[in-house]
Amino acid sequence: MVDAHRALRPLRSVPLMISGFDHLAITCTDVDASITFYERVLGARLLHPEHWRAGAMPVALMNVGAQNLSLHRASSPARPHATSPTPGAVDLCFRWEGTIDEAVNHLGAQDIEVIEGPAPRHSSDGRPASSVYFRDLDGNLLEFLAVDR
Repeated sequence: MVDAHRALRPLRSVPLMISGFDHLAITCTDVDASITFYERVLGARLLHPEHWRAGAMPVALMNVGAQNLSLHRASSPARPHATSPTPGAVDLCFRWEGTIDEAVNHLGAQDIEVIEGPAPRHSSDGRPASSVYFRDLDGNLLEFLAVDR
């Protein structure tokens, strides 16, 4: 557990060594069905499929853009893992490189229900953007964010 009081102390001045995130772990009820979903909806690519299919890897690694998703089985998450690995607990935004209308059309073509949006938002770098929200097979909230052109 993190000591809340320690977390509130000011940090010493140190050079920032973080350039981004490498991967995000997602706990899945059915990893193979999730692989198919992320391939179809996000255009993700399964890395090392032969090792995953042979059972030589405890997680399925999927590449999306410059980052990876690490899909963990809910029944046997790879160690170490979060304190309570839970399917449906992720809220994740993906930067969409086209227009928000193209994102909506893509989701429709995949029979994915848009649960909210398009809605005005701002990107992480402060630019005006629009988002649409949908869910994956486990109920994780996913978002496509398109920066206004």
